[in-house]
Amino acid sequence: MRLKYLAAGLLSLCAASVWADARQNIAQSLERLQFPVPISAVSESPVEGLHQVQLDNGKVIYATADGRHLIQGVLLSVGDDGVRNLTAEVEAEQARQVLAALPAEQLVVFAPEQPKTHITVFTDVDCGYCRKLHEEVGQLNDLGIEVRYAAFPRAGLQSATARTMQSVWCADDQQTAMTNAKQGKRVSAASCEDPVAEQYSLGSRLGVQGTPAIFFANGRLLPGYKPAQQLAAEAIANK
Repeated sequence: MRLKYLAAGLLSLCAASVWADARQNIAQSLERLQFPVPISAVSESPVEGLHQVQLDNGKVIYATADGRHLIQGVLLSVGDDGVRNLTAEVEAEQARQVLAALPAEQLVVFAPEQPKTHITVFTDVDCGYCRKLHEEVGQLNDLGIEVRYAAFPRAGLQSATARTMQSVWCADDQQTAMTNAKQGKRVSAASCEDPVAEQYSLGSRLGVQGTPAIFFANGRLLPGYKPAQQLAAEAIANK
């Protein structure tokens, strides 16, 4: 019995060593390429001999264990049940976990009484399509969709937009302040330990490049605006 446990332990150590070696080899190759994003995890991919490399920005690439061959692209699975984008599934799951860990009190939330699902929207109060989406938040709530706003001032953290958004997040009534800002009305200056900078950084890590950037409950990203009826249907399909 002791030999059995000893053998299992040795196999586990060997496996850990193999993964550590693969991670080091891949990291060295990325460093040679001056790749700017660090590795968060290395695991097996569905393709024999190819490793799945999860990056700190939520994206996925693939590599051989020696790090000499790297693939940046989409891995598809083609079967009797259709085509699956395996890369998108992994990236969505990473985004889902990150967004699920966001404290609710750090988001500006517009919620129906009985939500069917939610969306997390990285928003900019001066963005035209963000304003159009906000006009339809009431419709989305009526359709059972909870809207959770995270801050993403596109002009950067030193911009007037960022300062307005900091005041929105520090307002006593965040929902009213958000609506006023989206309508171009003045928002009273306020300060606190706001999460605007942290959320801006998080959005960049998750691949947000413009606003509104809408994440469904399953982590799938929808870049840009969609009318309330269409958006609600997609949100429910991706809950």
